[in-house]
Amino acid sequence: MAKDPVRVLVTGAAVLNSKEEFVVLFDCLVFSIENMDQEHIILLQKILVLLFCVTLFWKIIKYMCGLLNLEKEPVTVLVTGAAGQIGYALVPMIARGVMLGPDQPVILHMLDIEPAAEALNGVKMELIDAAFPLLRGVVATTDVAEACKGVNIAVMVGGFPRKEGMERKDVMSKNVSIYKAQASALEQHAAPDCKVLVVANPANTNALILKEFAPSIPEKNITCLTRLDHNRALGQISERLNVHVGEVKNVIIWGNHSSTQYPDVNHASVITTNGAEKSVKDAIANDDWLKTEFITTVQQRGAAIIKARKLSSALSAASAACDHIRDWVLGTPKGTWVSMGVYSDGSYGIQPGIIYSFPVTCEKGQWSIVQGLKVDEFSREKMDATAKELMEEKSLAYSCLNR
Repeated sequence: MAKDPVRVLVTGAAVLNSKEEFVVLFDCLVFSIENMDQEHIILLQKILVLLFCVTLFWKIIKYMCGLLNLEKEPVTVLVTGAAGQIGYALVPMIARGVMLGPDQPVILHMLDIEPAAEALNGVKMELIDAAFPLLRGVVATTDVAEACKGVNIAVMVGGFPRKEGMERKDVMSKNVSIYKAQASALEQHAAPDCKVLVVANPANTNALILKEFAPSIPEKNITCLTRLDHNRALGQISERLNVHVGEVKNVIIWGNHSSTQYPDVNHASVITTNGAEKSVKDAIANDDWLKTEFITTVQQRGAAIIKARKLSSALSAASAACDHIRDWVLGTPKGTWVSMGVYSDGSYGIQPGIIYSFPVTCEKGQWSIVQGLKVDEFSREKMDATAKELMEEKSLAYSCLNR
């Protein structure tokens, strides 16, 4: 008399490579079951029931978690100079998730000077009217202590711009005073792990002054923006080669965010139109252009934009600030580096004690300088020249402090 058939549940069948493999496995199981005694069949049934219950229980847990829809804690982001051009372009990007991701709620703290208070309130009204789903709160103030309270990320856009007829030392003196005061407020009121990005020029030296007067903020948490120059370099290469900008990677901006900066493509690569990866130098095959027009175009791009639109490059600066913070917090793609102005540790022969732009990779909220890149004689000269300018700026800034 034939035994009654036993129904068998096979989990993990999706990992089989073909229908034939599944048939073979199923035949083997049937053969094994037909030769089992009743006691082993009952044991197998119990095991299968247990597996089914575990699977069902796991699905219920996942479903319940989905219903709970657990949300991340909001991150508080400070933007100084928020009523200005860059600030006006930047705050909606942050509120929309461009800086920290599409699932990260934010609270915006906006600071500006007293004469801009009315305009700042207008920016706040617009943020409310835009009804950004990620925006959990807005503070608009002229009080630096209130603005800095509990902030996790500070984007320092506010500064004193150089005006016609002003001496370089006068501009430095104004900004030293501003950044000394704001550093003290961050020191007292910001979150202990606050990340700081300085955008206002002279960005490298403003960041250095901020570091000096906010000693409890780790030096690795104070940076300045050279991502704008990095992005400009990527844009110039993509236009020259007629490829999408996303196909170009690993350009470097060395040094100061000024006309002495050195845009370097010696280690950059590009995916060409036929899908092959090549070095940028080989793809362009024009060293003269790379060592002259390319460099000066990137160095002078800000001035060219001011000449063209009679206003500064606010949109691209805001976008670059988002790129800088996003990569710092969420990490750089594998095999890719970006440029950040960071506190020099002596890498590549650059004097410690200045904020200098290096190639960096980011992971788990920390940046690391890319090591071991070959520096040729041309690059060495350019890198040292921009470092020299930063040392001069540092001396000038410290002389302003001692007034």
